[in-house]
Amino acid sequence: MVRRHDIIVRVVARLLLAPSVAVAVALLVKGYSEVGDGFSAGMIVALTVALQYVALGASTAERVLPLLRLSPILMIGGLLMSLIVAFFPLALGKPPFSHLPEPGRHVTTVGTLELFTPLAFDVAIFCLVVGVLTTMLHQFASTEEETEEEREGEQTG
Repeated sequence: MVRRHDIIVRVVARLLLAPSVAVAVALLVKGYSEVGDGFSAGMIVALTVALQYVALGASTAERVLPLLRLSPILMIGGLLMSLIVAFFPLALGKPPFSHLPEPGRHVTTVGTLELFTPLAFDVAIFCLVVGVLTTMLHQFASTEEETEEEREGEQTG
């Protein structure tokens, strides 16, 4: 039997998914300091995923959000991308974390979005944070489900 508060949590979790991702994208593109904020955006998405796990359970959350299966790839990709963006300027004889293109130079834009290394680094940190936290959530949830299955097996056997 589904209790009333379970239904409320499920509905709230479903309703908060899209707005949370939209807020995270807005933070990523133009954060509080005009460069973006990959860590905060990643935390928002990861907390939204955690709410899905709590509300729906691990197996249902992973069935509803099939992209969660890609979280280890996202984690590794974010780590590699952040290292590349951070240390790419060394190949050009500049110090690590140098902003490219340099101030005063032409910056490629897509609409009003400027494509330069700080944005790429923020995207990499976003991918790393979301990947690590969703992988951890999956590991914790699968351990919990295995424990519940063992308890049910002991009660019947």
